[in-house]
Amino acid sequence: MNSPKNMPEEFSQYIWENQLFIAENLKTTSNEKLEIITTGKRNTDSGPDFFNAKIKLDETIWAGNIEIHKKASDWQKHKHQDDKNYDNVILHVVETGDEQIYRNNGKAIPTLILKYPEHLKNNYQNLLEAQTWIACQNQFHKIDPIVLQLGFNRLMIERLENKTEEILTRLQQNNNDWNETFYQMLARMFGFKVNAVPFELLAKSLPIKILAKHKNNLFQLEALLFGNSGLLNNQLLGDDYYLKLRDEYSFLYKKYKLQGIESHLWKFMRLRPVNFPTVRISQLAALIYHSQNLFSKIIETENIDKLKELFKIKASEYWDAHYNFNKSSKKTVTKELGETSANLLIINVVIPFLFVYGEKQNQHHLKNRALEFLEKLPAENNSVITNWRELGIQAHSAFDSQALLQLKNCYCETKKCLNCHIGVKLVATPENQNE
Repeated sequence: MNSPKNMPEEFSQYIWENQLFIAENLKTTSNEKLEIITTGKRNTDSGPDFFNAKIKLDETIWAGNIEIHKKASDWQKHKHQDDKNYDNVILHVVETGDEQIYRNNGKAIPTLILKYPEHLKNNYQNLLEAQTWIACQNQFHKIDPIVLQLGFNRLMIERLENKTEEILTRLQQNNNDWNETFYQMLARMFGFKVNAVPFELLAKSLPIKILAKHKNNLFQLEALLFGNSGLLNNQLLGDDYYLKLRDEYSFLYKKYKLQGIESHLWKFMRLRPVNFPTVRISQLAALIYHSQNLFSKIIETENIDKLKELFKIKASEYWDAHYNFNKSSKKTVTKELGETSANLLIINVVIPFLFVYGEKQNQHHLKNRALEFLEKLPAENNSVITNWRELGIQAHSAFDSQALLQLKNCYCETKKCLNCHIGVKLVATPENQNE
């Protein structure tokens, strides 16, 4: 006898969708002989759980929808009796038949008590209770590498589609201005995780159209960006470079009626000096200066090496001997945007924009190019990818590492094992094969 204890409703849906229930001698709670011809198609929107199913009750074939609950009484609890979307439910599948459910015309809805092999529940329970880095860590080695690789394709497309939604939302906020939206998201990525928010606020406070008017003057670009960042307000006096920036910004501030952000938003603590926001802002200014019409250039660039060339930029000369204003340091090598940082910008901003733009403009070659670029870029190197490597999973390219990040962040973290191509196989594996 199956116990529904601690089993979420999605587990019953998983059993039904994958036809893992015991199908011999099926009968409804009203003792009607039942044959499942097709289980239907999973519905991810509102309405019944499965559409277009087909069953045979005694000698009559029925076509319609399937609704699945833990308890039959959940039908009333969820107020399906008041929703016309449920009028065409031909079978109510439950684990506990605590109540008979009726249609609005008074006829009983056929109900099936779902039964399945005990090991399915045990396998899933073990995953839910696991305290390891990923729930299936101790069983992961049993998965065929080919199965893993095939799953990467779906995960990667899913990750791009998730980023697509974010881009489209921002695009709508910016009145469908692709250049402005690209600039804002690129600026956000310049802050990486620590300073992502202040960089985004800076970009929103200083539209790309204003910067474009000074695209041929690097000093003015820096004055605008540093001025609106609030970092020129921290000291009254300073060195020549600092004071000249303040003077220039004072003029531009009045000209464009700008409103900057607060300097306290920027984080310097626990950052390597080369990643200080001061250095990053100077590099962003250099990118705007050296790559006019950057988004258009990206759309036109077909070669990954030429794309990387666009991001070979460096902070202005002042930063060769500084990490912060008015505090000189030993002169070091020119503070260029490192290859790893440039790759992250391409992976997390450029490629998603290529994918979205190709979709919206019906230029599918751009979507294909985005995927090709991912395959040609090296895999990211972070703690998540390192942990996957320790489990024997190698990321050979950015395509693989992005897929693994999607798997960890969107499935493993929330233990959505029943939505994961790995988890569904492990849950279905007989117990003696899991030992």
